[in-house]
Amino acid sequence: MIMTTGNKKSNKNPRNQRGADNSGDREFDQVIIDIARVTRVMAGGKRMRFRACVVIGDRKGKVGSAVAKGADVTLAVNKAVTLARKNLVSIPIINETIPHRVDVKFGAAKILIKPAPKGTGIIAGGAVRMVLDLAGVSNVVAKILGTNNKINNVKATIKALQSLKKVEPKVEASNKNTNKTVKVETKKAVS
Repeated sequence: MIMTTGNKKSNKNPRNQRGADNSGDREFDQVIIDIARVTRVMAGGKRMRFRACVVIGDRKGKVGSAVAKGADVTLAVNKAVTLARKNLVSIPIINETIPHRVDVKFGAAKILIKPAPKGTGIIAGGAVRMVLDLAGVSNVVAKILGTNNKINNVKATIKALQSLKKVEPKVEASNKNTNKTVKVETKKAVS
């Protein structure tokens, strides 16, 4: 039994406390992408296990995915959620969409993700749709061009979201360009 007091020394590392309330679990939504029964042939026969692919996200720009195995479906899902929390990715969202187009290849999976105007919604299929929804991207167009393997499509989508770069506003870029041209003109006049 763990007793919590006002003493900070008793609460040094919350990971070491068994039965501690994980209030952080409530902020992430989770979706089970795939559950498969897998077998491994051993000397005494076949060993049955379950594999779960889970995606978690807060719908505010953070998303993560993981694949885990367990003797029971709930064990596999819990392990996958724990691993996914360790592999969270932050993505830039501008006006409820992504900043630019992304083409990604992961294994045989090819994913194309493009920004869309407001009101379009999420136009995507399969596992890509679930990842983009949990990431919090409201308006986007995506296409699966390669394999239909759900796990590879999820990994390709996460890789695409990782490769997004935040674009600077155009106003700042035009001011920088005018300052550079002025400097070049003054250098020519001096020499």
